[in-house]
Amino acid sequence: MFGFSDETYLDVASGNGGNGCVSFRREKYVERGGPDGGDGGRGGDVVFVVKNNIRTLGHLKLTRSFRAENGHNGSSSRCYGANGNDIEIDVPPGTIIKNAETGELIKDLTGVDRWVFLTGGKGGQGNWHFRTASRQTPRFAQTGEKGTEIRIGVELLVIADIGFVGYPNAGKSTLLNVLSNARSKVASYPFTTKIPQLGMMRYGDHDIVLADIPGIIEGASEGSGMGFKFLRHISRTTGLAFLIDLSDDRYLTAYEKLSDELEAYSPELLDKPKVIIGTHLDEEEKDAPKHLEELKAKYPDIKVIGLCVYLEQGVDEVKQSFIKMVGDNENETLETLRNNAAGGFSAHVDNDAYYPENPEEVK
Repeated sequence: MFGFSDETYLDVASGNGGNGCVSFRREKYVERGGPDGGDGGRGGDVVFVVKNNIRTLGHLKLTRSFRAENGHNGSSSRCYGANGNDIEIDVPPGTIIKNAETGELIKDLTGVDRWVFLTGGKGGQGNWHFRTASRQTPRFAQTGEKGTEIRIGVELLVIADIGFVGYPNAGKSTLLNVLSNARSKVASYPFTTKIPQLGMMRYGDHDIVLADIPGIIEGASEGSGMGFKFLRHISRTTGLAFLIDLSDDRYLTAYEKLSDELEAYSPELLDKPKVIIGTHLDEEEKDAPKHLEELKAKYPDIKVIGLCVYLEQGVDEVKQSFIKMVGDNENETLETLRNNAAGGFSAHVDNDAYYPENPEEVK
């Protein structure tokens, strides 16, 4: 397994079209030979293929240049040149393509299985196409079109339903391991999670993808710590879970500090549904239960849940909260589609319709 890589650059080029052929038919006992040069083949395309079994862009850092095959030249007897083979680039779900020079977004591959990025050049026509009554021996043919070459930036935005946000050692990895099949490293020192971790939480008939983002510290939006590097991965989440250590002295200011970092990076992040989870509820000697009540009193408009995974306190409540956030988002999307006439259908009741008692008697 390659190390986690969420951005890289690639030099990609589609294939050149093959040249048309200049040829004349000269056979014994065959009158009116004339030109018979065939057309060149089409150049290969550059195609991005989204593979669900790929999680990072690490494989693209080994090979940064991708070139499709050129089309083959035409030949005599009006034979066409072979088309060039396409080059396929495998990427994980959530990949976006940008112009490496301008940073302009070219394509978001979310929900796409296969996308042709660059098409190959057309093949040139052979001299057979250029014959006329006054020009019966054309000694020229058309050259194939050149392919397109460009340097692009490839970035990965993790696709998840709920993103975990919190200071280092707030209990994000522990919660992810308890709720899903993930096996993140858990230790007593900061930044044990160095790369985003994904896990699938199954609760009844619901499957929810959880993302553990490496710990955010104050100044992360300006590049401090590792949070800035991975903040982009919560941009696509449906909701956010703010994990706050109730045994930490910063328990009352943690949510505000974390929100400030998210707002500095992207104000839209604060518009997402959110829940505050107070972890380490079992630390009674540090007044963790009291701190939980203070959090609830300070943020009455936000759901605050106390959690101790070792005693299984609050685990079910956290699950239900996640399901509600994802379900509310799905219902809102469905309601939007229903209200959009272009995205659905309309129907009306015909009150004047006639319904016979015995339809079989009606001929």
